[in-house]
Amino acid sequence: QLLLRLTSIYFIVYFLFTLGLLVKKSVLLSYPPDALVYDVALLFLLAALEVLHLLCGVKGNLTESGGYILANIIVTAATILLTVYFLVWQTYVMRADVIISGILLAAYGLDGVLAVSTLARFARWVQLF
Repeated sequence: QLLLRLTSIYFIVYFLFTLGLLVKKSVLLSYPPDALVYDVALLFLLAALEVLHLLCGVKGNLTESGGYILANIIVTAATILLTVYFLVWQTYVMRADVIISGILLAAYGLDGVLAVSTLARFARWVQLF
């Protein structure tokens, strides 16, 4: 639960910083217009998935529901893929992008591992009863 909250707080910083970097790159570098639209759209998609990630994770932990935890794992996988996009595949990758995306990727990875272990614990608990 604590990791979900910390990841969400860090994501707000990540979102604002990445949006600022996209603005800076579009002003200073010759950014292809279509690529800029895709990068901004993917950043907002990542923000929407982060909201789902938080809601599914919190609801799954509080209700001990395997369905919500499984949804959290699926959304976490999607957020990891989008974070890897911003880490490696966006049009211009700066050192700051690598640092902040690497931290977010590590947080998502740890969150995914804990979600899988929680789902396994819930499944084992259901089998006992």
